[in-house]
Amino acid sequence: MQSGREVTITFLPGGQRVQVPAGSSILEGAQQAGVHINASCGGTGVCGKCRVIVEEGAVSGGTSEKIDAGEYATGVRQACTALVDEDIVVRIPESSAMGRGGLTTTIPKRHRATALYFDVSELREAGIFRPPVEKYFLELSRPGPSDNLADASRLINGLRDQYGQRHLTMSLPVLRKLRRVLREEDFRVTVTLSKPVIEPGKTLVADLQPGNWVRRSFSLALDIGTTTVYCQLFDMHSGTVLAEDGAYNRQVSYGEDVISRVIFAEKEEGLRVMQEAVVGTINPVIGKILKAAGVKPEEIISITAAGNTVMTHLFAGIEPHNIRRAPYVPVTRLYPPIRATDLGLDLSPHAVALLYPSISSWVGGDIVAGVMGSGMYQTDKLTLYIDIGTNAEIVIGSREWLVCAACSAGPAFEGGGITCGMRAAAGAISDCNLHPETWEPMNTTLQKRPPVGICGSGLLNLVAGFLEHGIIDRQGKFVRDSSCERIRQGRSGYEFVVVWQEDSGTDHDIVLTEVDIENFIRAKGAIFAGVRTLLTEVGLTVADLEQVILAGAFGSFIDIDSAMSVGLLPEMDTDKVVYVGNGSLMGCRMSGLSNHIRHDVIQVVNKMTSFELSEVPSFKDEYIGALFLPHTDMSLFPRAEKLLQGAV
Repeated sequence: MQSGREVTITFLPGGQRVQVPAGSSILEGAQQAGVHINASCGGTGVCGKCRVIVEEGAVSGGTSEKIDAGEYATGVRQACTALVDEDIVVRIPESSAMGRGGLTTTIPKRHRATALYFDVSELREAGIFRPPVEKYFLELSRPGPSDNLADASRLINGLRDQYGQRHLTMSLPVLRKLRRVLREEDFRVTVTLSKPVIEPGKTLVADLQPGNWVRRSFSLALDIGTTTVYCQLFDMHSGTVLAEDGAYNRQVSYGEDVISRVIFAEKEEGLRVMQEAVVGTINPVIGKILKAAGVKPEEIISITAAGNTVMTHLFAGIEPHNIRRAPYVPVTRLYPPIRATDLGLDLSPHAVALLYPSISSWVGGDIVAGVMGSGMYQTDKLTLYIDIGTNAEIVIGSREWLVCAACSAGPAFEGGGITCGMRAAAGAISDCNLHPETWEPMNTTLQKRPPVGICGSGLLNLVAGFLEHGIIDRQGKFVRDSSCERIRQGRSGYEFVVVWQEDSGTDHDIVLTEVDIENFIRAKGAIFAGVRTLLTEVGLTVADLEQVILAGAFGSFIDIDSAMSVGLLPEMDTDKVVYVGNGSLMGCRMSGLSNHIRHDVIQVVNKMTSFELSEVPSFKDEYIGALFLPHTDMSLFPRAEKLLQGAV
């Protein structure tokens, strides 16, 4: 796609116009303009239902076996694969619009949150691009009759004289290979130093390599989620991300929520099984991204990891038993540097694992990492930070003060507990617009692959669309007297066929069931109740908020209007909302590149006050009130109320 140049698409017969970047597809323009085109297959060119007629201008692509030569000559193209490079006029035939009167009825336009990115140059400009683990190249003098210093003293003196490094300690494994490594390249050696966060005099000589390997220095950032695990590989010299990947956490087999996993860990050998399960998830992910980037395991010098308190305990093999029992006490909130091999990771013994500290039993290091990565702890704006995942965490505050809480939302927003749910990967339905008359879907999939499931953002937009068009009531139940063939009785009750099997990339219809919607309502209800309760506890209201930061993979694709219309987020000005994607991963990468930020982490942890929502009487009432779409108290959602009443 060419950047910096826009073209105009005019849609007939409705006359809607939209400007899109040159190289966009006609279907993408239609979604942006609020124009419905039937696209059941997710825009992959499979179903052939998104036919349009290009009346003025030219496009590239848009051909398929479903368009014969005669049709092509008259300007017929498939909207999903027809790319626009100049101003065009497109007519939507009745068969593609699937509605009486063509395009006289439009669909809602999407309002996305503004992206908030981490820029490595910011660390350089602030003078804090100093990783906690670094490599130094030394050229040392050879021993002789008048210079018979011990090898260790020679190395330490060289680090002091050439780089000003002092107060060093050396482990036994390093001492055991010191003689050989120094002489292998004639006293030219690369030293890896692991630096302290707070205590002076504790810098560790973590590894030695013969020759100059300073430019081959890599680190990993790891987000250990309840449902999914994500990992990034980045260059320690430039800060550039080289590869990333993720996988479902194998611990899901022992329970979808953290309480179930704590209970399992209490069984004989349970803790070992849980630790091996998560490490068994992480190691293949690490192996895959190292292979993709051409990096050897021994070239990884550090790994910075974050997860909720239970996940971090299980990853470290620490008993989480009392986290689920009042007064909810973890074994620790802070973790020392750990050798990666001691955690079972397939890395070299010199690789240091740095685990983000937790706030409480239910607000973990992933949220601390997100607060750091988003810059929330440095802003004067009163900010609401929400990490939407299996265990949803909420933080409110600014540079002056921070309060936090957590609530169990379940795995629905990450694809868990949903009949055809999946995480945000290739082929996931991430967006869906419904035609207001026919209820035919216009699906969008990630990476434009044939649809294979529904991820969190697709689930949100489907439920919002169902509610808006009267397909479901406020309790999430499908209309029983509909003539729409997509609504049917399924194996677990009523369901809506989002994609027929022949249009999908699977061997079955992709459906959304009433049970799925119930799971969604419980998840969104827990989050909204948590936000309302925490605001009330600190004497604030939604109107006081100056910024909302959404974190988690779900937040990257969330439609703000849909989130408000179903009661996931409180109604507010959409311009106040930004997203950071995986805030935990962002914070881990930042800390992996800046020891200064690792020091700030300790200050943030000490500043943050945690509320235990289960101990706040009003939370239960707030939760029950939120188990409707959007809420039992419609005065909290005046815009949604007007929409449901059919007002403009």
